[in-house]
Amino acid sequence: MLSEFQLKNKITLRNKAVLAPMTTWASNTDLTIADDEADYYAARSKGPGMVITGTTFFEKNGQGFSNQFYAGSDEFIPSLKKLADSIKAGGAKAILQIFHGGRMADPKFDIVSASSVKPTHTLFGPVDDMKAPRELTSKEVWDLVEGFYETTRRAIQAGFDGIEIHGANTYLIQQFFSPHSNRRMDEWGGSNKERIQFPLEVIKAVTRARDEFTNESFIIGYRFSPEEMEEPGITLEDTLYLVDILSDMKELDYLHISLPHFAKTSIRDETDKRPVGRVISEKIAGRKPFIGVGGICTQKDVHDALEIGYDLIAVGHAMITDPHWVEKIERGEEIDTVVHMKKLEEQKIPVKLAEAVKNFKGWFNIED
Repeated sequence: MLSEFQLKNKITLRNKAVLAPMTTWASNTDLTIADDEADYYAARSKGPGMVITGTTFFEKNGQGFSNQFYAGSDEFIPSLKKLADSIKAGGAKAILQIFHGGRMADPKFDIVSASSVKPTHTLFGPVDDMKAPRELTSKEVWDLVEGFYETTRRAIQAGFDGIEIHGANTYLIQQFFSPHSNRRMDEWGGSNKERIQFPLEVIKAVTRARDEFTNESFIIGYRFSPEEMEEPGITLEDTLYLVDILSDMKELDYLHISLPHFAKTSIRDETDKRPVGRVISEKIAGRKPFIGVGGICTQKDVHDALEIGYDLIAVGHAMITDPHWVEKIERGEEIDTVVHMKKLEEQKIPVKLAEAVKNFKGWFNIED
């Protein structure tokens, strides 16, 4: 993990460690990057080769979290630059993750999705009180494609080294690919071939922005979730179809799986004991760098993740609690796995983030 890694033979990452994209709930009330949020990223950018930000949004009805930083107009470019600068100062490549929440967005807005189908599951389990979204018109879908283009332009102008398209975690791009949330019968829905059209158009749009405003050194990644619990939902077979197409796209520089644990097996077929990451790595077959994530904390975790077939190692919770995780792994030192509520400044954890993680019982060790 500590050796250099080449992206598209032009970009050198100082190592294979990545700060995983995690929401901070820490931006200012005007949705600009807060000082302690910038400090959080700066502290975690001195070790990994690449830092992927928590996801940003560009349409008001795409906001998924409170105090989530915004990228929907040019007046927010200085805020984005503040974030990019804080990451690049530490020597890591700065990647801006972009999304639209779709039917998982804040319900106070006009909730939209591929079709008017209520979700029955979130990342945290089954739900029965979600709001039914409004089905997007075809014109609105094209407007959202253009929104990804404009947000990528702003990322370039703010100084980011790349963007990641967030096609995972039940959000809008995944909703278009899912047979549960996409029941359309127009050009955006139907079989896998039609349901993949929205993700493909988003990829084309962000690539167009790259080609118009910078050059091929700008990194474009794509994140996906391999399965859904809903019926009908995304199956591993569906994802292998998706990954096979994405792996051949010259526009993309890496693929990034979203899993709660790097060695997780299928959530739909309990008899299948193969790590999903290995199955997908075998389908990619070296055509794209592949980022693994989930539950990686120790040197053994790193070794086991690389053995599965991941090329890059994304670390989430362990880098929240210990901003020096990479350096400590290199030196063989003990990792701090606790959020110390009385030492947040020392850990460079924003107060809003520390308060938010209290709601995720079992996910973090918290010391009051």
